Amino acid sequence: MAVKIRLKRMGAKKAPFYRVVVADARFPRDGRFIETIGTYDPTTTPAAVKIDEEKALKWMGNGAQPTDTVKNLFSKQGIMKKFAEVKSAK
Repeated sequence: MAVKIRLKRMGAKKAPFYRVVVADARFPRDGRFIETIGTYDPTTTPAAVKIDEEKALKWMGNGAQPTDTVKNLFSKQGIMKKFAEVKSAK
């Protein structure tokens, strides 16, 4: 099972709001998911990002692959750096 960490679009038309979710890669973008690990609101200035760092690191440690956009969000939050440190420490 290929597990991805990706964005699930919520909100109204032309007012997007996203949830950062862990989902099977075969399911639709806004379909079934395993767990919600955060939110992303690009409409505010600056964009509001809230991610449960512990859950994100746990899922990446178990093999979940973040999409390119989620990887950029994680990098800005410092999660990718912490994951690299944890991975290299093993």
